[in-house]
Amino acid sequence: MTSDSSRYLSKMASAFTVKAASATRSLALQIDRLRANKARVFLCGNGGSAANANHWANDLIYGAAKGGRGGVRAHSLSANTSVLMCLANDTGYENIFSGQLEVLASPGDILVALSGSGNSPNILRSLEAGNLLGMETWAIVGFDGGKALELARYAIHFPVHDMQIAEDLQMVVCHILTKQLAGSPE
Repeated sequence: MTSDSSRYLSKMASAFTVKAASATRSLALQIDRLRANKARVFLCGNGGSAANANHWANDLIYGAAKGGRGGVRAHSLSANTSVLMCLANDTGYENIFSGQLEVLASPGDILVALSGSGNSPNILRSLEAGNLLGMETWAIVGFDGGKALELARYAIHFPVHDMQIAEDLQMVVCHILTKQLAGSPE
């Protein structure tokens, strides 16, 4: 059991590259500028990434505020099951996030699409919609990055072929951002 844990942690640590750390810092700076302008961060994902999107919204609203500079206007597109089911039923599952963005988002807002593979149709549609709306679009992806890596204006790519590690790294990015936005020491 211990060797399995060691291998897991080693894979996770080696996947968080200097390039990923730099991109995380860029996202933190972009969100900080957005916070000053009262713009919003929209988050989306499927499965474990949906749970992570909800967690990110919590941390950006509350955790980032702990430094006294105020929270971030964050919204998880994965959170409202009534809206998700309505859009899935009436317009198709691939539109559950883009349909919300078309109503809620404004130019200059940020979209963070969380995905293991980067190939889910609803993630790709959200990035396309975000780009058309003039949003700053980010993909945080694992594996080979999929099509999301090409569609997003910015990306944090973890080239690890393990869904659990990819999802864990999404949360590592979230927690680093939260600490940076709150002004906490690293």
